[in-house]
Amino acid sequence: MKSFRDRVAVITGAGSGIGRALARALFDQGAGIALVDVDEARLREVERELADGGRVSVHVADVSDRARMSALPAEVLAHHDRVDIVINNAGVSVSSDLLDHSMDDFEWLVGINFWGVVYGCKFFLPALLRSDDAYLVNLSSMFGLIGVPSQSAYCATKFAVRGFSESIAAELAGSPVKVLSVHPGGICTNIVRDGRYDARSEALRPKLVRFFERHTMPPERCAAIILDAMRHNRSRVLVTREAHLTDAVKRLFPALPQSWIARGQRLLQR
Repeated sequence: MKSFRDRVAVITGAGSGIGRALARALFDQGAGIALVDVDEARLREVERELADGGRVSVHVADVSDRARMSALPAEVLAHHDRVDIVINNAGVSVSSDLLDHSMDDFEWLVGINFWGVVYGCKFFLPALLRSDDAYLVNLSSMFGLIGVPSQSAYCATKFAVRGFSESIAAELAGSPVKVLSVHPGGICTNIVRDGRYDARSEALRPKLVRFFERHTMPPERCAAIILDAMRHNRSRVLVTREAHLTDAVKRLFPALPQSWIARGQRLLQR
């Protein structure tokens, strides 16, 4: 996709973090934007920042709600007439060992992180196939490359997004629709602050929030990397040094990253 000008992008989780940064970057490059988020207040903030009602629409939606997501394409098309890009970015986290994991929290996370991606792809695909050049962009994670303690639900969904994206990319080969699987490492978003934690993991929240605020990549930089991958028609992009390192080491020494992470987990708990 050489240019984003006059394209229309649907972005889930657009109220904050990577989604908000992508909305800003695409808008600045001439795209129309359909902002999707469950939090209307955050959506309205982004709408005011972009300050162009003609090219921006706001859609309050829970991406885990199949009925709501099935109705969303018609709503977007009524405003924009076309869809060229769908970015399935909405995501949440739960920190808990499996033994103590609330099944309600597990299902909540799977609904947003995995089913939200499936619904975004499934229901917008007919509109994308009418475009001459289209992209499905699915946010997986560095944790879609490696399993991490206390993140079994999160990792399961991100591995699932990775496999799902690779499968539909093969299905869509030769069509106007390309598929990009995105694997960020640490990005300075609200995901850690807003996440759910079990009683033991809750004690780690302040440390994790401080770490993310001080040592992770700004979402604007992440957005720029994603858009560059789209311009170069890529199917997979790793974002942040740790994502590149994890991918490389995992390929060469499959068991080694697991031991690093277990050691880091023990240090955090001190």
